[in-house]
Amino acid sequence: MDFREIITIEPGKRSGKPCVRGMRITVGDVLSYLASGMSVEEILDDFPDLTRDDILACLAYAADREQGIRCVPPKA
Repeated sequence: MDFREIITIEPGKRSGKPCVRGMRITVGDVLSYLASGMSVEEILDDFPDLTRDDILACLAYAADREQGIRCVPPKA
């Protein structure tokens, strides 16, 4: 699974924050839920449009950001 196929950045959506598959759920939202102690199953129950791969993509995106890699190229 390549997170770049799941994580999208659109300037007019959520102020250009990285989102999951063009939805209004940001990577930061998902990471905050995990950091607050929610399990993957609880997140999936609360947000039925999300998939396990979406959550893994958020983690992969964050890991690449932490390593200083540019994750998603800007759209032309």
